[in-house]
Amino acid sequence: MQLSIIIVNWNSNDQLSETIASIAEYHQGLVSSVIVVDNASIDDSLIRVMSMQGLPFTLQIIRNSENHGFAAACNQGAAIASTPYLLFLNPDTRLYPNSLHTPLSFMSSPENADVGICGIQLLNETGQIDRSCARFPSPQSIAAHAVGLNRIILHLGHFMTEWDHLKTRQVNQVIGAFFLVRRELFEQLRGFDERFFVYFEEVDFSYRAYQLGSHTMFVADAQAFHAGGGTSKQVKAARLFYSIRSRLLYGFKHFSPSAAWAVLVVTIFLEPVSRTIFSLVRASWRDILYTFQGYGMLLKALPAIIQTGTRKN
Repeated sequence: MQLSIIIVNWNSNDQLSETIASIAEYHQGLVSSVIVVDNASIDDSLIRVMSMQGLPFTLQIIRNSENHGFAAACNQGAAIASTPYLLFLNPDTRLYPNSLHTPLSFMSSPENADVGICGIQLLNETGQIDRSCARFPSPQSIAAHAVGLNRIILHLGHFMTEWDHLKTRQVNQVIGAFFLVRRELFEQLRGFDERFFVYFEEVDFSYRAYQLGSHTMFVADAQAFHAGGGTSKQVKAARLFYSIRSRLLYGFKHFSPSAAWAVLVVTIFLEPVSRTIFSLVRASWRDILYTFQGYGMLLKALPAIIQTGTRKN
């Protein structure tokens, strides 16, 4: 048994138990434990899981009295794992027969010893392949996202939406919904940076791994289901706030000071306008409301974000 699976739960309802049921069905003797870290859920998602019987692996549950964020919860789960590989798995995923064996075999091969992170094809609710890989963000790609240019010229953004994800290849980053990592690398990097409450924690981790010479691979021969959006669909304005917050933190951490401040200016002054225009084109009044709510949260938190982002590790 080579693998521990860490799932961070926050009010996922029946998604969590369905994910664990899929692990039980397709574990193939590879899974030592499933570690659920609950971030103060108020639904019955944990109750459903605790009632599951006859699981072919150890089920461990960590219950937080408050929401510590995704990165911190992942680190909590990894701290009690002892297997050579860690799989960070979202509760809105479902495994298929080859979801675990294929990427583990790939990473266990001697010629792939320099591969520290692995992702697989993720299929959405219509059975299509989600474009789940990305380039490392740059000031230019973030600016393209902010003004919507990435929707017109796909390669300007950091998401690899122009690539069909049909072939196995080395990439900069795979999405955190299915994030397979060597535990040795995870410990070497001291886990995820907990300044990222949610979003960009896997981007930051992948970039730090890259700086150490460790590679990330996308394996197209294995698939899993991913609903997308997860439980954050429940709080769209907050989701926008945390996404932008994490993006700014990433910029202050990895860009030059001038580039980080330029990203902040574009994000504050241009992005709300472009988001509003695109929402008007779609006649989506709710999205306009979410934009104003999310940016209201952002402006209130901006001094703390700048202070946190410019703080040394």
